Amino acid sequence: MIEPDFLHTTRTAYDSMAARYAELFANGLADFPLDRAMLSAFADLVRTDGGGPVADLGCGPGHVTSLLHSLGLDASGVDLSAEMIAIARTAHPDLRFEVGSMTALDLDDGRLAGVVARYSIIHTPPERLPQVCAEFHRVLKPGGHLLLSFQAHDDPAELAEPFDHKVALAYRWSPDRVSDLLTETGFTETARLRRAPLEDERQFPHAHLLLSKASTP
Repeated sequence: MIEPDFLHTTRTAYDSMAARYAELFANGLADFPLDRAMLSAFADLVRTDGGGPVADLGCGPGHVTSLLHSLGLDASGVDLSAEMIAIARTAHPDLRFEVGSMTALDLDDGRLAGVVARYSIIHTPPERLPQVCAEFHRVLKPGGHLLLSFQAHDDPAELAEPFDHKVALAYRWSPDRVSDLLTETGFTETARLRRAPLEDERQFPHAHLLLSKASTP
């Protein structure tokens, strides 16, 4: 199967700056209290519903995977970049990390109790987002939980707006439109958080959507 150009471009870009990216997140999410709160809520929901394996998709150097593990989850990480995965394995040797793509995960249907995709859809072309949402739905068990984070924009008439990301072409997403797409895929929105950018972030709002897969077909 021929790999889509956007996957090759994104992988190459992150491979080339993996060490620098890991340095930027050496303190994990210490400076992101609201983001940590959403991850904590996600972890509470997964544990309350019986637990099970959780995948951090687009895990980068593994700092979020490690946080999920500290919150009592059976967390593993997946990333497109082999260089990122190598760094994650070195930094967190007790956790599992694999190279893979959100467009076609090497996981059985209904395998996961939870999925975290933290800023990992931003390099996905808008026409490919339904495929990624369907893959999230496929790998989650009934009642499983999804936490999705991304840079946002406020025009509900547009699903995505491109912006010049430091690594590769990226897209800001309309929280309403993304939520609608996930609802059509079979999810129900549980909560959302919209926060202002921090001082060292681009001047874009950030959105966090917490959703669950229907318990019955």
